[in-house]
Amino acid sequence: MLVDALITFIPIFISVVLHEVAHGYAALSFGDDTAKRCGRLSLNPIDHVDFWGTIVLPLVLWFGNAPFLFGWAKPVPVDFRKLRCKKLGTFTVATAGVAVNAVLAMLAIIIMKNVKVDAYSEIFLSNLLAINLALIFLNILPFPPLDGSKMFFGWIDAGWARRYVSAEREGLMVLVFLIAVVPLVGGILGIGGVEAFNPLDWYMRAMFNFVLELV
Repeated sequence: MLVDALITFIPIFISVVLHEVAHGYAALSFGDDTAKRCGRLSLNPIDHVDFWGTIVLPLVLWFGNAPFLFGWAKPVPVDFRKLRCKKLGTFTVATAGVAVNAVLAMLAIIIMKNVKVDAYSEIFLSNLLAINLALIFLNILPFPPLDGSKMFFGWIDAGWARRYVSAEREGLMVLVFLIAVVPLVGGILGIGGVEAFNPLDWYMRAMFNFVLELV
């Protein structure tokens, strides 16, 4: 049980921490040192733990036998007003986390295809791949608080775009409901049809199948 938990949750910590640190370094490269001054460019997981996103939600999904695990670290603070070349800077900062997740996913694929590993290492790498793919597929969705909202709308200098991107609390509530509450409640009540009416699950499964067929 302990080993299963470790090879499941260590990849989550690695993936979400590097995702957030990447945002911080991208911001620093464009002139915003907020993350650095707040000590958030550290690789120490404790500096990035979010109680709900890094601990509670992954545990709920794990014990609820959700089709995929998901979590997030405490967001790295970025002052987008300080960025040089604001449009390019905003897009780069928003994309940096997804780019790191793509690198980690590719690394897991390369190792699994070219290195002979034991059963536990294979499960670890499979979890690392799955978690990073999940982070990529979810974060490219164009609604807040996901990175996709800033990738697609954050650089637009218009009132509606700023209001949309800043609606993070409302978007997070919707996201958690779709990921955790609907499948969990459906499982508890034994409602077999709940999953079939989960558009987010359809999307995730389709994207996973597409990538796995490629590799």
